[in-house]
Amino acid sequence: MMLTLLNAKTLAERFRSAFIVDERWLLYLNGLKNTLIIALLAVVIGILLGFLIAAVVYTKKKTGKLKILSFVCNIYVTIIRGTPVVLQLFIMYFIVLATMKNGILVGGITFGLNSAAYVSEIARAGLESIDEGQMEAGRSLGLSYSKTMLKIILPQALRNIIPALFNEFITLVKETSVAGYVGILELGKVPGLIQSRTFDYLFPLLIASVMYLVVVYLLTLVEKVIEKILAKSDRSAGNVKITGGRKKCKKKAQKSLS
Repeated sequence: MMLTLLNAKTLAERFRSAFIVDERWLLYLNGLKNTLIIALLAVVIGILLGFLIAAVVYTKKKTGKLKILSFVCNIYVTIIRGTPVVLQLFIMYFIVLATMKNGILVGGITFGLNSAAYVSEIARAGLESIDEGQMEAGRSLGLSYSKTMLKIILPQALRNIIPALFNEFITLVKETSVAGYVGILELGKVPGLIQSRTFDYLFPLLIASVMYLVVVYLLTLVEKVIEKILAKSDRSAGNVKITGGRKKCKKKAQKSLS
């Protein structure tokens, strides 16, 4: 019994040393804040650049235009997807953006460029999932190719891939943990800093892991809510079409009877 109490006291002291003493909880919160900033910046860059790449590749496939740009985009995607994100971070931090003093911005740009390669494949699949008749309908209404893409094709494709894009954001939150390798203070870097003062790795790592888990769990809940809203709106749209069809059938039947 005494041994159990002593062990419990020891665990409590280790937790207090890792989280409470010297307001070390502020380090965790600051690291979490930087992690979310990097992930948000990266997902914005990834979506914008990823959709641009997907649009170029899609245009080349459908019209045969933009061959050189499409070739460059394919090379970019191949290189980014074929090399580790840690090496990309080293190259950006120590070579390409070596003069930039804001490590968080460097991390956001690096992870954004990395994410763009994966988002482009998601977006391309979304664009190709849209029926070709949509493009033909837009062109028949007098819209140019670019306006048809912006006003008809892209909105439908974006709607189809929102869950996948949200999942990409969740992945980015976890991937940013490698930013600590270049000295950026994000959540994955904090346990090492705490351990250097307490000489105890267990609780710093557990605390950081729980914080990652909570954030990812909350984001997953948001993703499920978005999926339910989209599914509900799809069912509502389907019901409107069915109801409208039934009304038209009834009117036709009444006219034929009269």
